Amino acid sequence: MATTGLFGFLSLSFHDLCHWAAWLCLFFALFKAIKLYVKWRELKRTFSPFPGPKRHWLYGNAHEFRGDGGDLDVELRYAEQYPYAYPLWLGNFFGMLTICHPDYAKAILSRQDPKDTFMYYFLVPWIGKGLLVLSGQKWFQHRRLLTPAFHYDVLKPYVKLMSDSVNVMLDKWERIIPDKNPVELFQHVSLMTLDTILKCAFSSQSNCQKDSESAYIKAVYDLAYLVNYRATFLPYHSDIIFHLSPHGFQFRRALKIAHQHTDKIIKERKESLKREEELEKIRQKRHLDFLDILLCAKDENGQSLSDEDLRAEVDTFMFEGHDTTASGISWTLYCMAKYPEHQEKCREEIREVLGDRGTVLWEDLAKMPYITMCIKESMRLYPPVPEVARELTQPITFCDGRSLPKGAGILLCIHAINKCSSIWEDPEVFDPLRFSPENTSKRHSHAFVPFSAGGRNCIGQTFAMNEMKVALALTLQRFELYLEPGKEPIKVLQLVLKSLNGIHLNLKKINRMKKKDQ
Repeated sequence: MATTGLFGFLSLSFHDLCHWAAWLCLFFALFKAIKLYVKWRELKRTFSPFPGPKRHWLYGNAHEFRGDGGDLDVELRYAEQYPYAYPLWLGNFFGMLTICHPDYAKAILSRQDPKDTFMYYFLVPWIGKGLLVLSGQKWFQHRRLLTPAFHYDVLKPYVKLMSDSVNVMLDKWERIIPDKNPVELFQHVSLMTLDTILKCAFSSQSNCQKDSESAYIKAVYDLAYLVNYRATFLPYHSDIIFHLSPHGFQFRRALKIAHQHTDKIIKERKESLKREEELEKIRQKRHLDFLDILLCAKDENGQSLSDEDLRAEVDTFMFEGHDTTASGISWTLYCMAKYPEHQEKCREEIREVLGDRGTVLWEDLAKMPYITMCIKESMRLYPPVPEVARELTQPITFCDGRSLPKGAGILLCIHAINKCSSIWEDPEVFDPLRFSPENTSKRHSHAFVPFSAGGRNCIGQTFAMNEMKVALALTLQRFELYLEPGKEPIKVLQLVLKSLNGIHLNLKKINRMKKKDQ
């Protein structure tokens, strides 16, 4: 019977086969359409308690975000119209509740919901499943194992290394400003923070500020660019289309170079640790770094991280530790140029702390309260990470009684929270005194969350703040900063907050001996 049925099928005419194929395609298309309709109904029901901007029948709200420098302003405008939260739709089958008020942010960040898989999906081939994207028990295990790497005793020796990297950058600026002024800061600052990460975390003398054409440095920059481009170019959301494209080929090539470099660093350090045997012996020869602690970390069962997990955490730290800090430093220097009265107050503080010393020490960091306030106010106006995405693992009810179900996507608009007019008086005004101890104590606990908050806050925030203080102090000690007329930076949201046209400042060398005599 079965054989007869098979031969009967094979004996069908070409016309009959086409007929059956057409029916199958129609059935498949109908099945997909029903699935999309059900998803649309679910999303519509999920967001029904939250009024929001009108959406296009095809694009949703996506067509309003053009990557031309106005995207953040669109979200701020909506935040004023729809206080607390509103839904944003990318097409009609994907949407997220956009949160723009500290009360809602506190409700979300007090939990430990994982990062939204859609928003971070394009990063995973590069950074793997490290602390940034992990969830559940494995995230908790990695967080506990990595925490000792950010202890004060480990961070202390990093301050001198940070100073060394900053001074390399400043020396370069001294050489180029007689012939080239203004200077586009971000590219220089980004190489400097990458140099710092390599020195502090991996004890690697990369020389990347002088040799930015090395294969690894180019691979890191290519990956950062391509991940952002893929996230913003809708056809590339398809794995097949992206992998078959020239950009996909470029991505895989850069990925291979970056991963080979990481694997080599880990392998060499493993061999070195076998010879040293104990962390205490290493400490006697040099400072402990992130990689030492990572390789020696063991869970309660005595298990070390696998090679795959090691590479994921190393690549995650490379990604998170250099571009975000570069954004914070660059925008802070821009604020110093834009507000010269605060630049001069910072410089006076630096003279009192450092004198003519061109290196920042660990104990100096606590003596820079005004610099710290200026950095925080700069991050309020120009947050390095303007948005953070979450996916709810359990239903949530907010303070006003509105609810969201399990599985809903959340977009925390940190830049909108930082300018919430019900929390911040004159939110567009640059006022470092907002962050005086007295004013901070009176403010909402989640009104300022540049490093996120709660259990999933940024594990490296102290490292980042230290680096920003060192960079600002040494830069203002050696240079006066001025805006370049006609080159106002245009804010654009990529993986971090950048400028569409760069951040161009004029630099004037300070004669320190003359200042001392005065």
